[in-house]
Amino acid sequence: MEEGERANLNPNTFTVDDALLTLGFGKYQYFVLGYAALAWVSEAMEMMLLSFIGPVVQRLWHLSAKEQSLITSVVFIGMLVGAYSWGVIADKYGRRKGFLMTALVTTLAGFASAFSPNYASLLVFRCVVGIGLGGGPVLCSWLLEFIPPPTRGTWMVVFQAFWTVGTVFEASIAWVVMPRLGWRWLLAFSSIPSFGLLVFYLFTPESPRYLCMNGREKEAMVILERISKVNGTKVPLGTLVSDDQQAGLDGDATPRTKCKQGPFSTILKLLSRELVRPTLLLWIVFFGNSFTYYGLVLLTTELNTGRSRCAAHKTAESKKVEDVDYKDVFITTFAEFPGLIIVAVTVDRVGRRLSMAVLFFICCILVFPLLFQQSERVTTGLLFGSRVCITATFTTLFIYAPEIYPTAVRSTGFGSASSMGRIGGMVCPYVAVALVQGCHQTAAIGMFEAIIFLSGVSVLLIPIETKGRELSDNVKLKNPPPV
Repeated sequence: MEEGERANLNPNTFTVDDALLTLGFGKYQYFVLGYAALAWVSEAMEMMLLSFIGPVVQRLWHLSAKEQSLITSVVFIGMLVGAYSWGVIADKYGRRKGFLMTALVTTLAGFASAFSPNYASLLVFRCVVGIGLGGGPVLCSWLLEFIPPPTRGTWMVVFQAFWTVGTVFEASIAWVVMPRLGWRWLLAFSSIPSFGLLVFYLFTPESPRYLCMNGREKEAMVILERISKVNGTKVPLGTLVSDDQQAGLDGDATPRTKCKQGPFSTILKLLSRELVRPTLLLWIVFFGNSFTYYGLVLLTTELNTGRSRCAAHKTAESKKVEDVDYKDVFITTFAEFPGLIIVAVTVDRVGRRLSMAVLFFICCILVFPLLFQQSERVTTGLLFGSRVCITATFTTLFIYAPEIYPTAVRSTGFGSASSMGRIGGMVCPYVAVALVQGCHQTAAIGMFEAIIFLSGVSVLLIPIETKGRELSDNVKLKNPPPV
């Protein structure tokens, strides 16, 4: 059997993946991709702005290093809550309703945070923004379920590229807006893409795979027929069935699983005998990936601001907004583009697991010299290379994680793993900001080294490779049989 193809032993029936193979990736999927891309740009901008507003607000409101770190951490606290909660909602009530709620929360709280009168209110608004941003895995699952299996890796890389577009765009507008208009205007401008999600929401479809899995085959057929009309192709002949029904018709007595389940039963499935090992290892990898990615973003401003605060300790109180080195932040942000190119080349050739592990270990090597004080140029170069690697692992991980889980728990499984990543993001400011400002750079970089290495080892221990594999509706996961 060719990689990515399905052997349908019952020609009078077909599954959603069979239909997507026939319908192909056309104009309809471009619209779905465009909507998901707008959401990804929005999330990237809301996350990237944290590296700009923190130093400025610290000076204006006379905050300590720990108080500055908390501005970033509260966003991840919100994302920790949101990632799991939105995943449960999406698996129970539908992907479409899930990302509507996330867009509403992110838009309103993001815009309101621009009017924060004090430090406490800013923390509250940014925490609520984090709750909304926690719905990112829902959107990834939704997009994934519209893409034909053979090209899923390629198109998910294209989707992930819009995160980089968002980070570069945020760095660009910060460079222009911050010195002239201030941090409040940056917050206001950064919320504009979220408004776009609400405008186009009425045109977004529900996932046909989710509908079919919940016994709503007629509704799923309506969407598949709409895809065929827009793409200029035809839906396969026969009756649409879920993967579980197809397995039963093919002689496998696997019971049909529906998504109408409570949050606790879903978590129990994630920790079942079949899923517990990949679930726990994914949690470690997500923690390490988020800790490292957001830590490198923060280190760019901390290590290259006035040749570090330790070297300029006596003048730290008089630092101005212009002291944020926008040039270095802009340069290291562009490191995400070669990271995406690496993923595009390796994800469907080398495979998800091996490519991630190698990149983690390379990142570990590049971060090592930062244990010692380096020149500004060397520091920027090392951070650039590290950012290339960690962007590539992050991108691959967001493709790999939802492919592991069956439809019934896909959003929840991806969301719970993402929640562990939010804990990593929550902790990293206290290492990348508080420790570095406290003149403990060696200790901070040592923690990054240990976490990056552990993440690489954990990836290799996950027993499932999803390259060329179809999405599954079954709880029991198996790798594709050998040809």
